[in-house]
Amino acid sequence: MSTSYFYLQANQVDNNNFIIKAAEQFANDTLTQIYIIDAPLGDSRYTYEHKDHLIILVPNHKIILLDLGNEKENFEEFTLDLIEDLGSISDKFKYKGTIGRPREWRKNLISTEKVNRIDFNFHALLEKNKIHDPVQSRRCELIISLFTGSINDVKNIDINIPETLLDKIKKKIILFDGEQTRFIYQAPSNKRTTIQGLSGTGKTELLLHKLKEIYVTQPNTKVALTCHNKILSRTLRGRIPNFFTFMKVEEQIEWEKRLWCFNAWGSESDRNSGLYSKVCNFYDINFYSFKAVANFEEACKLALEELTEEKLVQYGHAFDYILIDESQDFTESFFKLCEVISSNNIYIAGDIFQSIFDNSNENQTNPDYLLSKCYRTDPSTLMFAHGFGMGLFEKRKLKWLEEREWKACGYNVVKTEENKSIKLTREPLRRFEDLDNENYSSIEIVKSNFRNVDAIAKSIVDLIKKIIKENPTAKAEDIGVIFIDSSKYTYNVSDILKYDISEEFEWDTNIAYESRVKKPNTLFISNRNHVKGLEFPFVICITNNFLTTRSYRNSAYTLLTRSFLKSYFLINEEIKSESISAIEKGLHTIKKDKEIITVEPTEVEKVKIRTTISYDDSENISFYDFVNKIFEELRVLPLYRHKLYNMISESFPENFNEEKINKFIELTIEMWDND
Repeated sequence: MSTSYFYLQANQVDNNNFIIKAAEQFANDTLTQIYIIDAPLGDSRYTYEHKDHLIILVPNHKIILLDLGNEKENFEEFTLDLIEDLGSISDKFKYKGTIGRPREWRKNLISTEKVNRIDFNFHALLEKNKIHDPVQSRRCELIISLFTGSINDVKNIDINIPETLLDKIKKKIILFDGEQTRFIYQAPSNKRTTIQGLSGTGKTELLLHKLKEIYVTQPNTKVALTCHNKILSRTLRGRIPNFFTFMKVEEQIEWEKRLWCFNAWGSESDRNSGLYSKVCNFYDINFYSFKAVANFEEACKLALEELTEEKLVQYGHAFDYILIDESQDFTESFFKLCEVISSNNIYIAGDIFQSIFDNSNENQTNPDYLLSKCYRTDPSTLMFAHGFGMGLFEKRKLKWLEEREWKACGYNVVKTEENKSIKLTREPLRRFEDLDNENYSSIEIVKSNFRNVDAIAKSIVDLIKKIIKENPTAKAEDIGVIFIDSSKYTYNVSDILKYDISEEFEWDTNIAYESRVKKPNTLFISNRNHVKGLEFPFVICITNNFLTTRSYRNSAYTLLTRSFLKSYFLINEEIKSESISAIEKGLHTIKKDKEIITVEPTEVEKVKIRTTISYDDSENISFYDFVNKIFEELRVLPLYRHKLYNMISESFPENFNEEKINKFIELTIEMWDND
């Protein structure tokens, strides 16, 4: 059984099986991260003649080297070689200035143990090697990161214990969990490998690690990294050189020769502008623009029809490996196309939460790697965001998951017979253990006076003052101010905030719906349309409404989970809604007991939830007004609107599904811009 708490990369044989089984059981029973390896991961140069050994890595414990053989001298030579190699890796990633030289940490942080089957006790082994000095514990975790390839930026992390809670979270030493480590280093069993997880589980970072492993270890291969969104593809292309530099990759990046990073479609005039355009050029097949086929799925199907066996034999494979990010934006035809044109493996990463709801009637999501732990957001914030977004605190649920789906999203599920209530909990995370130790609340509902735009701006400024008072090291770029509502008042408040923030804090502001990027050393201000992929220590989410539409609740879920320390949910104190008291009660339960208590819908209610559309009929507006309202929110140029409306009317006839229409508009405009 593979879990995120246990990772094994060592040859499991008779003389070590009892240790491995005991360690795996201990990891799962106590939720302790344990790695068992026989050499440092990620570099084939580190091999040893001595085979009868295991290396056990556990945070807050010494590095344990187990001798399982009868050749003491050979084991001692292995120990010396291993420490020498670790010193070399430490030099490579500039850790030496932080953790010191091997002779400094070998005595206190390396433990050699001789074990036998008769009296072996894994718990006793860990107790014997537990580290009680917090500074030494941080030093040891950095050494573990060298063993596992989970490299931290030592410019931002030292071994001293940070004083403020903000710095404790910022400077937490990050270690890959078992499932993340398996994805990077384990050889795939099938041509297609899928990895899914909630937003914030590190999917994109893992794709970059996999990309680096392929590029470095397999010279002359052709690798493509792609996604649907043009802006995201540009961001990824910009991240790759920085990531390769950080990981000390010595090979030169050969763009458009060995490595491609582009969006999925592209344009006919530039063969390297997209994966599809590259394929059409490579195999000399017809290119279909968005204007010609209306959707990407159709373009991929037509390409597959033209890629006959003769074509494939004649031209060979366009790529050796393809890595796909945000897979929920694609259909099966694109994945099949990628399989056909690649000689080796394709890796597909996507959001499990979105995938479940895209296929809520018959979910067929069975990923090879399931990342159930969200490392961006404290579990309490994530639970509240899910509870609010899905209506779990209220009588009328907006969304519902079955038990297998809850578990896929990282929840433990306990059902009670008497009233069909369900208790949902999440396992604690090492990154946020300091919040638990200090009984810190990572999510807070704040009610304020919204009588006019000046009052709203003042409420936001007051919260920023509170953040700075409680976190003296907080900077402008640590805070995100995001409006859930799409009403015009939000733009007026933003204009006032620009002035007030400058006057009060002497900070610059970044109005993201104008700049469309995150800027350093500025306070981030945005509506709900420009936050994908971003994170901040602190987020202030503002709403003057309390809607029960799916679109509104989905936006709230997305925005509240942008924080990794605290989210403030700033609402109008005069909102009249029966839901508010239920939601406040739900938040109280999360804070007190770290759990969501909700009532399972009846089968009839579940069917209704699955077929419910995003639009709230009580608004009683025409479909035309509904679509034009979305145009206003997205600030769609007038020259696009007539044609867009005709396309929407044809694709979504009288379907008030704001989520799908919103996404359709953004993708369509992007494709037009591409052409």
